[in-house]
Amino acid sequence: MEPINARSTLDAATSATANGPLIERRRRLSQAALAVTNQKVPRAYSPIVISGVVRVADFVLLSLVGIALYLAYVVPLSGFRWEYVAAIFGMTATAVVCFQAADMYQVQMFRGQLRQMTRMFSSWAFVFLLFIGASFFAKLGSEVSRLWLSAFFIVGLAALIAERLFLRVMIRGWARQGRLDRRTIIVGSDQSGEQLVDALKAQDDSDLHILGVFDDRNDNRALETCAGCPKLGKVDDIVEFARRTRVDLVLFALPISAETRILEMLKKLWVLPVDIRLSAHTNKLRFRPRSYSYLGEVPTLDVFEAPITDWDLVMKWLFDHLVGAIILLLALPVMAVVALAIRLDSPGPVLFRQKRFGFNNERIDVFKFRSLYHDQADPLASKVVTKNDKRVTRVGRFIRKTSLDELPQLFNVVFKGNLSLVGPRPHAVQGKLQSRLFDEAVDGYFARHRVKPGITGWAQINGWRGEVDSEEKIQKRVEFDLYYIENWSVLFDLYILLKTPLALMTKGENAY
Repeated sequence: MEPINARSTLDAATSATANGPLIERRRRLSQAALAVTNQKVPRAYSPIVISGVVRVADFVLLSLVGIALYLAYVVPLSGFRWEYVAAIFGMTATAVVCFQAADMYQVQMFRGQLRQMTRMFSSWAFVFLLFIGASFFAKLGSEVSRLWLSAFFIVGLAALIAERLFLRVMIRGWARQGRLDRRTIIVGSDQSGEQLVDALKAQDDSDLHILGVFDDRNDNRALETCAGCPKLGKVDDIVEFARRTRVDLVLFALPISAETRILEMLKKLWVLPVDIRLSAHTNKLRFRPRSYSYLGEVPTLDVFEAPITDWDLVMKWLFDHLVGAIILLLALPVMAVVALAIRLDSPGPVLFRQKRFGFNNERIDVFKFRSLYHDQADPLASKVVTKNDKRVTRVGRFIRKTSLDELPQLFNVVFKGNLSLVGPRPHAVQGKLQSRLFDEAVDGYFARHRVKPGITGWAQINGWRGEVDSEEKIQKRVEFDLYYIENWSVLFDLYILLKTPLALMTKGENAY
């Protein structure tokens, strides 16, 4: 099911509350919440990506087995024929399709043994029976080596079994480490929440790991423990909680009829890079089956989805590292010249590190060429650089105008991995509009941190770069950044990257 449009949901949430802009600050969490956040949690692995990699591994493995046996036995006797190679690839592709039809690419299936091996044997045997039948009707049976065909079946099956046994060990190890868990929090610690937790825990082979529940109510309706899960705090605590530990899913146990309450909560939570769903397990109003997505047998309605996940995340990682490495190699001579100019222009280091907001509001160190006098450095960027700012060196004025001071951030992209080539620009942690921090000036400001920040972005090539001296400028940046997040694609990244040099030359009037 398609997620509910983020913009329309936010607008509805905004109209549902009149409390003004929400100001996010580090909150003091409960002891129960701190006990969860203090646990060391490894990075999650995507089941979708794992299944895709196994499909490719099956195809490559079986193709190599078939070709190796063909080259070792058939070619020395009767010479090389491309028909055999085509048949091997056709049988291998058919095997992958049969494995898919037998549901053998589910991560839960990889954990098992007997059921997986039974389905594998029957699917692999079906492929060979299909090939033998096709050869018979095409009158090609006499041209196919029976010994090669038998060896391909036996050795191919042995290779698949060995691969699956190795994969089973890997999957079970990742499961013990928590890399395959969907770390879930429940909103609503009442009878409805208890029913939801019980239903989720009753699922066989579930990948959900319920961390706890959150609820705003302080009366008897809010239980301190919900079906064995502790109450971790109030809804206002979820944003801070999700920034201290990995959270993959926020699930509302509230009835859909509590529309105003849900919208008020969504206004606080939509800035997080997590999936947000409404449970429909107690909902008497039933929608079409296609309207639901399911957690096991529990129906849910999608509200927000985490942006850039699964294969999209892999594609963006490859784009950043491959294209970033090429750009870095091409930029090295320019960077050497800039470094020399900085060294000759004023005393002090060539590079400096500045604290910026990264993915999910984490603080990251971003590399830049030094453009201010060393004794007037501002690593927290608490004071915005303005036009004719006396802190800026002669070389610094030029490299800031041309954005050459940003080139060392390629090291962040290629080696540290905390920046992307394209994404919302990482603002300084103390970035301010006059006397207000950016998140005080723009409602939903932190939603731009749902993806990894970038060296260039959609806002920058549209002219929203440089000094932020008006509310319109920061609002426009956030607006363009959110558009980028909602419409991301590799082609969009490539388009922004190619437009960046032209934008620097024609729209650099705000850069000082």
